[in-house]
Amino acid sequence: MRIDVLTIFPRMFDGPFSESILARAVNKGLLSINIIDLRQYAYDKHRTVDDYPFGGGPGMVMKPAPFFLALEDLQQSCQGDPMRVILLCPGGKVFNQEVAQELSKQSGLVFLCGHYEGIDDRVRQRFVTDEISIGDYVLTGGELASMVIIDAVARLLPGVLGDACSTAEESFSDGLLEYPQYTRPRDYQGLCVPDVLLSGNHEEVRRWRRKESLRRTLLNRPDLIAAANLSDQDRRLLAEIASEI
Repeated sequence: MRIDVLTIFPRMFDGPFSESILARAVNKGLLSINIIDLRQYAYDKHRTVDDYPFGGGPGMVMKPAPFFLALEDLQQSCQGDPMRVILLCPGGKVFNQEVAQELSKQSGLVFLCGHYEGIDDRVRQRFVTDEISIGDYVLTGGELASMVIIDAVARLLPGVLGDACSTAEESFSDGLLEYPQYTRPRDYQGLCVPDVLLSGNHEEVRRWRRKESLRRTLLNRPDLIAAANLSDQDRRLLAEIASEI
């Protein structure tokens, strides 16, 4: 996958994209991340990327020209392949695991990082294919939101997590939160691993994990329970959990 990010603060990406899994994915050729300094496309003396809003009001608005020029360059470099251009904005579709999975099937993504009062709307009209929000709160710019989305999408690409890792049983993979995880030692400061996980009975382990997944979701995110596709066994386990609470 090729990912391009248009930003006026390119150094913000140095740490997150040069460490850990994303850095290994880039080094293995599974992912290419190109950080584009939008000021390179501002050709006035001071490399200005913002101006006062028409109609008055507080703050500044990011100018259309640098985005148009940068995106036109990207269109040429993509040699006719359709670009999935993502605008990070409060009015966008809320990002979740389902959206991450859908985006991970694309060959390329372009992220537009806005600032101030936002980006001149003509950029959205001409280029944007997706408007995405990572939550109902306001950040200083789109950079952090784009990092969150890129991380969530990139780890779903084949080979990025390695053969020993799977995304099939993670939180949200089936609409629920994941069950608790344990490792050695068996007893740490009086806190013990549940006996069922040491029993060797795979069916009991499977049942315990499903029940704990349902319990954790019911207690922490009941909205997910309401939307989940539950089996008859899930409903029986929820009844057990309700009697235990």
